[in-house]
Parts: sequence; structure tokens; C-alpha cells
Amino acid sequence: MDEVKQIVSNIKKGDIAPIYFLTGEEPYYIDKIAEYIEKNALTEEERGFNQVVLYGKEITIEDIVSNAKRYPMMAERQVVIVKEAQHLSRTIENLVSYADQPQPSTILVLCYKYNKLDKRKKLYKSIKKSGVIFEGKKLYENQVGDWIKKSLHSRGYGITFKAANLLVEFLGTDLGKIDKELEKLCLVVPKGVEINPEVIESNIGISKDYNNFELKKAIGERDVEKATRIVNYFAQNPKDNPFVLTVTLLYSFFIQLLSYHGLKDHSPKSVSTALGIRPFFVSEIQTAARNYPMRRVSEIISGLRELDVKGKGVGSNISQADLLKELLIKIF
Repeated sequence: MDEVKQIVSNIKKGDIAPIYFLTGEEPYYIDKIAEYIEKNALTEEERGFNQVVLYGKEITIEDIVSNAKRYPMMAERQVVIVKEAQHLSRTIENLVSYADQPQPSTILVLCYKYNKLDKRKKLYKSIKKSGVIFEGKKLYENQVGDWIKKSLHSRGYGITFKAANLLVEFLGTDLGKIDKELEKLCLVVPKGVEINPEVIESNIGISKDYNNFELKKAIGERDVEKATRIVNYFAQNPKDNPFVLTVTLLYSFFIQLLSYHGLKDHSPKSVSTALGIRPFFVSEIQTAARNYPMRRVSEIISGLRELDVKGKGVGSNISQADLLKELLIKIF
């Protein structure tokens, strides 16, 4: 996020590079940087003649170079944005001659999603000299909660730890998807309010009591009654609580638990680092470890693998309700 802020800050100050090569597994910031340049590098009057958006599926490298070498009309510069540039991966190195001598009056933006340049090749080195290379790295699940907190803070909102984790559990790690839901929240929640699970439940439709986050906790504590209530709710609301998501989350949880049993140092700090989880969740893992010895954890993981296959419809056509019942039987 700091790198993105620096790029935007430089553009605001007029320190604009002739090439922006935006790459990486996380498309959110690639889109944000490209969108900022598209809306701010030129005035509204200049855009009509001096801004063009191309799509990698429809063009060649020669088309990009041809557009980039044009001179602006009645403006200091022009903007050429290439979206879906990853479709040009086989010929992208042909851009090296332009990158060696880019047109000073052109801002060329290439959105090269889900891929990256080979740092050993000439194109990477040429762009590094004359332009900006930004790599959007995918966040791990345990980093997304902090990202949500920072994103809301920049908009004038707070959020509780549990509410942030509800969003991660429900929406996953797709920052673009999460950002859209945060925008919706900001439209209906007064500025300065701390967003809690009740706000999430009433505005996004995620239940604060019946979700995978609470199910995992109930299973870790061997609270059969609570776990049963939650899976019954899932069975009645299958569209909002897909079985595949539930079994995947529980599989990850028991894999973490297996790793915990293999650790020599069970101090909170060591566990947090070794398992890649936030310190808040260490006590949850420690409680589950007391309830599920290593051999039992291995058996559960094997059972969850079988259920994952069944849940995807391979060799069976079992209802979600029956799959959830079987899940609790295999665990408890």
C-alpha cells in the first residue's frame, strides 16, 4: 500500500514516468493505479484526443508502440493504457526497443495481471531504468483483516476485530470484492462509527452467530450443541453458506492444528510466527489441541478430504444437509 501511495504522490507532484508496468497476482492495486492515471493525468478536455485504452486480447505489441509514438494534440502529453496486457505474454519482450527509448510525451500504462516479467530479461531492465514496475502481491488470509482496518481508517471508520474477520471469512482474500462491500457500508454507516458484527449482519447479510468463523471456534472447543446449531442453519441457507467453503476452512484449521502438535515451542509468539496466524487466534489453536490429539487430527483431515470430494459431486449426489451431518460425525 505504501508503494501505491508513493506512485500516486509522485504523479500528483508532476513526477510522471513514461512507462508504468503494473504486474502481479493481486489485481486490486493494478486497477487502482491505472484508474488514477486514467482520471488524473490529463484534464477532461485533453482526454478526448489524447487518451486511448487498448485491450491485450485485441492488439499486438506493434499496435502499442504505434499508439505510444504518436504526438499529443493540444496537450503536453498523451496517455495509452493497455488493459489485460497479460494476453501478450508471448511477445511482450518485443516492447524492449520502445522501453529503451520511450516517447517523453507519452504515459504508457500496461496492466499485466496474474503474471510478472522475468527479471533476467532485457525488458524488465529497460523499464526499470526508464519507468516504474509495480508488483501487486497477493495478501495472505491473516493479512487481509489488517488491510480492511487500514482501508476503513483512511475513510474515517473503525472496525472491530471480529467484524473484520467475518468479512474475510465470508468474502475471502479478493481485495476488489472486499472493497466493493466496504464502499456499500460507507454509504449507509455514518462516518466515525466503529463497524461491528451487527452492522455487517444488517447491511451485508452475514450472520454474526452462524458463520464458518463461529463453527470453527465451536469445533475447536468441542461444543457439539453450538456446532450443530450452526450446521443446521447452513443446511437451511445453502446458497449463503456453500459446503465447499466450510470444508476448506475446517481443513486449513486442522492442518494448522497438526502443525501445532509438531512444534517444540508452544509459546504464543512462536506459534503465531510458525503458523502464520495472528496472536489473537493462538488461544483458539491451543484449546483445540487439548481437545484433539495428533492422531485424531490426522484422522479428521483424512475424513475432510473425503467430504471435499463428495461436496464437489465426485461419485456422489449427497445433499448439503447430509454432508454437514457427516462432517460433524467425522469430527466429533
